[in-house]
Amino acid sequence: MALLFLLGRILFGGYFVMSGINHFRNHLMLTQYAQFKGVPSPGLAVYLTGLMLILGGAGILLGVKIGWSVLLLTIFLIAVSFKMHNFWTISDPMAKLPDMINFLKNMALIGAVLMMLMIPTPWLYSL
Repeated sequence: MALLFLLGRILFGGYFVMSGINHFRNHLMLTQYAQFKGVPSPGLAVYLTGLMLILGGAGILLGVKIGWSVLLLTIFLIAVSFKMHNFWTISDPMAKLPDMINFLKNMALIGAVLMMLMIPTPWLYSL
């Protein structure tokens, strides 16, 4: 079971780390999208959220600073869900669907991230 938990941490934390790296690799495209969605200082916001994702994901992946990692990821997921995936403001059903899917996915991720707080620390195979 310990190895399954480690695998889960690698997959779960790695998802956020890779998403954060994507914020830096695709900075211009993500900045334009954030600007379209009305995010203040979109270029800075993309860098900041990328850093939040990398740090939060790495904490889960490595099993360190779990509380801080959960906080970073939760703040990111709440903010991005309500600002970037506010499907309730979109009238076109085809345009609404992707944002609704991403909003609901993020709500599930918040639930999973918060559950990390209930796992006793230190985690097995943590740094």
